Amino acid sequence: MQVLATSGLSLGEFAGLADDSSSPPRPIPLLGLARAGDEGFFDDAGLPMADGWDQTELPAHKDSLFSLTIDGDSMEPVYRPGDRVIVDLDATEVRRGDRVVVRTIDGETLAKEISALNSREVTLSSANPLYDPRTLPRRQLLWMARILWVSQ
Repeated sequence: MQVLATSGLSLGEFAGLADDSSSPPRPIPLLGLARAGDEGFFDDAGLPMADGWDQTELPAHKDSLFSLTIDGDSMEPVYRPGDRVIVDLDATEVRRGDRVVVRTIDGETLAKEISALNSREVTLSSANPLYDPRTLPRRQLLWMARILWVSQ
């Protein structure tokens, strides 16, 4: 079982920290690893330069965004104990293969990967092969949200 711990704040306390829920996401430079080996994309300090970069957007601070710390080993080697994930409760459009955090009506909070999904149930898998997949009826879920970012 994968259990997560919040950063010490309740969800309500975290929501109270929001500056402006309408602030736009901030873009940062994005380049594929294969192209990153080519000359002309980095300056001498290792910073992005020149044309050819795409952009990726960081999540904007809003009430539905929060961070959790990974405990346990069910998602190793993808997530290790101490890794921090950012979850957005508004990011509820999930599909097979997405990594999610799920909160059950029994009070469990799980970080897993969706291996099957339909209107009645969801099957959640661990990256660690020592843990069997779990199939949960959707009515037992308080919420399920995609993991947007991880700090390792």
